[in-house]
Amino acid sequence: MLFFQSDRPGGYGTHDIWVARRKTLDDPWDEPFSLGPPVNSSDADGGPTLSPDGKTLYFLSGRAGGSGAWDLWQAPIIPIVDLNGDGIVDSADMRIMVDHWGEDYSLCDIGPMPWGDAIVDVQDLIVLAEHLFEEVSDPTLVAHWALDETEGMTAQDSVSGRTDFVFGAPVWQPDGGMVDGALQLDGIDDCVITMTSVLNPSEGNFSAAAWVKGGAPGQVIVAQQVVADWLILDAEGKLMTEIKSAGRPSSDPLLSDAIITDGGWHRIGLVWDGSHRHLCADGEEVAKDAAPLSGLEDAYGGLYFGAGSTLASGTFFSGLIDDIRIYNRAVSP
Repeated sequence: MLFFQSDRPGGYGTHDIWVARRKTLDDPWDEPFSLGPPVNSSDADGGPTLSPDGKTLYFLSGRAGGSGAWDLWQAPIIPIVDLNGDGIVDSADMRIMVDHWGEDYSLCDIGPMPWGDAIVDVQDLIVLAEHLFEEVSDPTLVAHWALDETEGMTAQDSVSGRTDFVFGAPVWQPDGGMVDGALQLDGIDDCVITMTSVLNPSEGNFSAAAWVKGGAPGQVIVAQQVVADWLILDAEGKLMTEIKSAGRPSSDPLLSDAIITDGGWHRIGLVWDGSHRHLCADGEEVAKDAAPLSGLEDAYGGLYFGAGSTLASGTFFSGLIDDIRIYNRAVSP
């Protein structure tokens, strides 16, 4: 593992801290990547040094909040152990790791600290086991609506603390969710609207996941205002996405064969890994782009939960929605 300072393109400031790795001294170096925020800032950052136990990064920075022109800062290195992004480390995460045993699979390559060794093996299992059955505080979780409210016309994003608005006359179900409470929508005019942008799909990897029960063909679970439907049911009730790829026709959906309108609970997800869109249902990948994409289109609007991107009649969701999570990384929901 090599940490270094560089002003190469792709950074966040005048100088960034980058990292590169290789399995052994005989292997070539992997492509380096910027650590990104919050380690890197819009100012110059450099002089990285790793603590002996691999759990803390020390570095110099000219960012605001210090005591001089350059200050010494430190950042804890926290392994991302919630592989499926459901808020707890359990057997589902262990199964994901076993499914990729022996592979160079970055999601599961969490050991030895920091940032693994380019192969999923017992070192990664040891790190995962240290956090088994823990509820996690994941720094890559950028928004989370538990939908556990019992009344009122607002829903809170627990990550930002922002309050978003519930429209129509949905019914709170305090004991009726898959994870505690849920929100029941009528399929006519009920939805949740975030008034500010949560995430721009063009800026990097991301994932959106939710528990749903019910629904009908043509209805939408998650959409970005005016732009695209992220998670939608096609004419047969199968999961699909219409999120747009850069430079490709807007009629370029990703389709799956997963039917989720059977009246049971399903955890569904959309994942962008920087080159492919993935659709997931109940812990399984159900669709993936056949060829790499150059990227996703810029989109700065807020989100709709339970309605299409233009609030068109017929796109409103009829059923229960619970535990909506947005990550700025690829997970395996």
